[in-house]
Amino acid sequence: MLIILSVSIISYCLIGAPSVYSQEVRDVNPPLSLAINNDTFDLGDTIFISGTVKDYDSSSDTLSADVTVRITDSKNNIAGVAQIQPKASGDYNHTFVAGGQMSKSGEYTVTAFWNNNIATATFELTGITGSNVSTPSVESEPKQSVTMDQEPSMDEEPSMSDVSSQPACGQGTVLKNGVCVVEEKKSGGGCLIATATFGSEMAPQVQFLREIRDNTVLQTESGISFMTSFNQFYYSFSPAIADYERENPVFKELVKLTITPLLTSLTILNYVDIDTEGEMLGYGIGVILLNIGMYFIAPAAILFKIKNRK
Repeated sequence: MLIILSVSIISYCLIGAPSVYSQEVRDVNPPLSLAINNDTFDLGDTIFISGTVKDYDSSSDTLSADVTVRITDSKNNIAGVAQIQPKASGDYNHTFVAGGQMSKSGEYTVTAFWNNNIATATFELTGITGSNVSTPSVESEPKQSVTMDQEPSMDEEPSMSDVSSQPACGQGTVLKNGVCVVEEKKSGGGCLIATATFGSEMAPQVQFLREIRDNTVLQTESGISFMTSFNQFYYSFSPAIADYERENPVFKELVKLTITPLLTSLTILNYVDIDTEGEMLGYGIGVILLNIGMYFIAPAAILFKIKNRK
């Protein structure tokens, strides 16, 4: 089980005013609360997630755990994930932008995890462009041309009419192939289990995994496709595993011991240049086969020899 878990960790890591619309709480002051700023959103709208961890204590190893927020669609596909460190008061918040993987109309579920506590809320996405998406102002065009008249080099710039023909994207989204999608942030987190194992998002091991993910895997289409698919599986169990690591130091050390050889094998990718899809597939398969040999074939061979000696 630990071997399968560790392979899952490495596979993924190589790959942000509350309203009344929130979960139905079980008591007046639940251990974990969750609220969102509206019950309906359009594409490009900002979704503000907030809540409070009742027993949060930054001085305690167990009670200082981060809050993990996950957004899923009606088919339980992951649309957004964030790992949030609460304030000293226990309050936490994060913002998402409707778009990208969160672009299909329908009901979405927001789930917050903290230790063994879970809170949920839902909202509807219309699938149409929201009114808060900024559009170029026609009146501002003459003013822009006046200020830029004094610079001859600016005469060759495309006209504003060409820009206005393109869709206008909201905050946190970018235009890609004529469609507004969520802007990718390469420096983001996501390695929940690795972070819990090594104690911090700034741990050298976690930063190493991010560098491999951002600078190698995500530079190819095959790597991006793999990450998108694996994302659905990884976040179905990683919050619970990360919380259990914080509660059980022995389990934490077992996970650390198990994934260390995997981390070592990944250093190979630092010494090769991967510029094509073929190279990515070749080196990726090679690393996978190397780990299969270390974790399955080698132990089986050792056990076979021991058995024959008896």
